Amino acid sequence: MTRTLVQHHQQQVNAATADPSTEAGERARDWAEIQERMLVPLYEAVYERLEVGPGTRLLGLGCGSGLALLIATARGAQVTGVDADQERVALARERLVHDSHPMQHAAPSTAPVRAVSGASGPFGGRAGARVLTGGATAVMEAERPSYDVITAFQPIGVAAGDSDGLGPALAEAVPMADRGTPVVLAGWGPPERCATSAVLRVAGRLTERLRKGGGYRPPRRDDLEDVAARAGLKPDGSGRVSCPFGYAGMESALRGLMSTGVFDAAVRATDQSQVEKEIAEALHPHVRRDGTVWMPNVFRYLIARTP
Repeated sequence: MTRTLVQHHQQQVNAATADPSTEAGERARDWAEIQERMLVPLYEAVYERLEVGPGTRLLGLGCGSGLALLIATARGAQVTGVDADQERVALARERLVHDSHPMQHAAPSTAPVRAVSGASGPFGGRAGARVLTGGATAVMEAERPSYDVITAFQPIGVAAGDSDGLGPALAEAVPMADRGTPVVLAGWGPPERCATSAVLRVAGRLTERLRKGGGYRPPRRDDLEDVAARAGLKPDGSGRVSCPFGYAGMESALRGLMSTGVFDAAVRATDQSQVEKEIAEALHPHVRRDGTVWMPNVFRYLIARTP
């Protein structure tokens, strides 16, 4: 058997024997340790504009591993987060229950997020913070006051169908807020303002090559407004925020980018090694002399109001 065939055979064996739960856990931790912090400027800009602070009751849709919630609690807000990803929810609970310095995870470094065992309950230790698996209906409680702010920080606009689940999520959440409550949607900025766009296009090339669905598509100007309109929300302002992606090296960049989910369809169409190889090639122009990877990006947010 040739070396190439041996490698291919080993890839098939690895794929067949891999533990899906282990892979999901590793990817969730890559998101928490590497990628999520890239969006901190977005979180902070929105919170500053909406004056999130003591007395604010915030509901985070698609809260991921909880960094945005953690920053809101540092401002004094009471937070509830929901996410369909059980692994990310577990990490969010660890942060909200046990971490005492929320901003230690905000800087773009390679220091790992501290894992703490035993944080399995839905209620956090930060002013009643809660993180639940599922959609907004998981937190419906008639006796609780309505939410003052609803956020959906997971950026949309670069993968086919990446906003499909947002409409139903908003439909579930809106009844839990009073009329005129701000709802924040986030998306990628114009491709010419996002250096990472060239890397994200890898997903589109690989899926198109094999005529498989999914993958990258250029963000459209009215992506956020379209989602808001479908949810019956009234736009009430928007903004753009610089969110550069900075990584300690190529390995960190690959792990962080793969954790976003944008390349999932490309992995299904080919295999992970092929996807990582092409991402690495696309990243090459952004590698600096010291080996770090740096890509300037602009993200956009929309503030809409509940009817």
